[in-house]
Amino acid sequence: MDLRRLGYFAVLAEELNFTRAARRLHIAQPALSQQIQALERQVGARLVVRESKGCSLTPVGVVVAEEAGRLLRQAEAAERRIQAAVHGRAGRLRLAYTRSARGGVVDALVSEFRSRYGDIELSVQTGWTAHNVAELRAGRLDAAFVRPPLDEAPELRYLVLSEEELLLALPAGHPLAGLRTRITREQIADEPVILFPRENGPGMYDLITRQVWPGGPRIVREEPDDEQLLLAVAAAHGISAVPAGRAHALRLPGVRLRHLSAPVPTVPLALAYHPGADLRVVNLLLPLVGGSGAGGPVTGGAAGGADRGAGSREDVPDQP
Repeated sequence: MDLRRLGYFAVLAEELNFTRAARRLHIAQPALSQQIQALERQVGARLVVRESKGCSLTPVGVVVAEEAGRLLRQAEAAERRIQAAVHGRAGRLRLAYTRSARGGVVDALVSEFRSRYGDIELSVQTGWTAHNVAELRAGRLDAAFVRPPLDEAPELRYLVLSEEELLLALPAGHPLAGLRTRITREQIADEPVILFPRENGPGMYDLITRQVWPGGPRIVREEPDDEQLLLAVAAAHGISAVPAGRAHALRLPGVRLRHLSAPVPTVPLALAYHPGADLRVVNLLLPLVGGSGAGGPVTGGAAGGADRGAGSREDVPDQP
């Protein structure tokens, strides 16, 4: 079908007035009438009924208006993709979120990419760091948000977006939950601990346990994600350590969040990619990392936090 005529009819279907539609289209009203009549001949049915103060659509006209809008949007999208290819910006970015970090700097980065490169198709999934790393190594992802270090995949490269403090998650009725001073590692050394399975993110798991439970945690329960983990804490099955952003975003009743004494434990959040892959689209994303408050690559080792005294008073927002 003639896309120009469909475009004329789409405007007329919105205005339901030949004079206003012609004005919007910057053509004469008789010319618009001729184009609509030609479209009716092509369709083989009347599309509009003229009335004293405008016009209305016939049942066939309603269907044509709906399909015209759909076809015109598809044509515009095709034109954008073609122009993107002409200017070297065509493509698709296969990106994965990590379950332990949504919102904040992650959403800001993806939003900025969408805003700048709307012609690039963005295919998004969510997985634990270990899953995202495996998908990157297999070539099924172009980039992924992960929790370093990635000792199991030395060939990958990554840029750090932020360092998040680890907060101690305690049941509301726990004796330590009411303290307003930072909690020491000695105070929680023998506490029952709830964590995610190590295979979900070996680097993050080891980083957490090394910083929070240097003598080794007494694991009593494993949960697949932060929400289930915090639900188990709320049910008083144990305590845990959770990145601050995720802990505050979930805001589960029955959970109290507290700071740990110095050295303050932290975990990095990074954007990873495979340097051996096709980086034409990834190279559009990487420069935006710097604009999202990111630092350079992690060099490994425990992430150190600010040096605060073990007994300093520290008010922490409670969960509701």
